[in-house]
Amino acid sequence: MTDTDDPLRDRWQEALTRARGGAPGPDPAPYADNLLARWAEPQRRYHTTAHLVAVLDHIDTLAGYAADPDAVRLAAWFHDAVYRPDRSENEERSAALAERALPEAGVPDGVTAEVARLVRLTVTHDPAAGDTDGEVLCDADLAILAAAPREYAAYAAQVREEYGFVPDDAFREGRATVLRQLLGLPRLFRTPYGAEHWEPRARQNLMTELELLSH
Repeated sequence: MTDTDDPLRDRWQEALTRARGGAPGPDPAPYADNLLARWAEPQRRYHTTAHLVAVLDHIDTLAGYAADPDAVRLAAWFHDAVYRPDRSENEERSAALAERALPEAGVPDGVTAEVARLVRLTVTHDPAAGDTDGEVLCDADLAILAAAPREYAAYAAQVREEYGFVPDDAFREGRATVLRQLLGLPRLFRTPYGAEHWEPRARQNLMTELELLSH
């Protein structure tokens, strides 16, 4: 672990301690070590610790909307903990990891179940009406779509690098399909903050990328 991981380790410990409800439990450090090692795997270009930090920061911005913001924070830690771009079951494996690790770490069953549910929700990013925890996690995960143009371009390039094993034509077709699906949603962001501050720029970024893919 590097010194730059120390603030992340502190954030993990705070969220885990609060999720335990003050009850004693095992040392949080080994769990942080395991998760940070996963987020630093070499096949990752976008889904790195930088993405984890960004999602946690966005959750802090949106925390007032969540019913259980600490469950949402723990879900952020686990939501891409298993990530292989050549596989389709990453979210399920990540949720199963949370279901194994969190009870061992002293987290109550109800909170563990909520964390796993939230991780699985990132398959679709389509929370049900009134699912405020789901809205916060999904908005935080998708907030990169509303980045400034240069940052968005860097994100798109990193996604392409992660799928470097896919030929260009197939990647362009698949990526364009994803972008059209996103643009077809009535709302990309479900929280009031996300709808107000992120929706317009996100749609512009998606349309720009889609146009670039067609050339």
